[in-house]
Amino acid sequence: EVDALLDRLAAGEAPLLGFCPNGTAVPLDPEKVLRFYGEDKEVLAQTAEDIYAVRERLYELEQRLAAKRFVRISHSEIVNLKRVTALDLSLTGTIRMTLTGGVTVYVSRRYVKKMKEVLGL
Repeated sequence: EVDALLDRLAAGEAPLLGFCPNGTAVPLDPEKVLRFYGEDKEVLAQTAEDIYAVRERLYELEQRLAAKRFVRISHSEIVNLKRVTALDLSLTGTIRMTLTGGVTVYVSRRYVKKMKEVLGL
């Protein structure tokens, strides 16, 4: 992990840091993040193991991670498309997505058209 962090710093890419409740900073691998979401005026990153606070805003994360197959599904949530295990299109006006570990999220009506374009539906 330290070598990967050093490589990212050498490449000029700022590392993505997650903060544990005790204040410890942990480097986050974007590939392992299921989703980023806003809750209680805070941006959180959920992995299969834990939930971390991040300092970036959702719009900053959206721009930074667009090339890594992250997509915004609502005003307060960005998901990792590589971690989607199932889609339920039977709901009227929305899409239910199941992520790794059984985490269920919903695409808001405003983002359904964009999501269908991204998924090629």
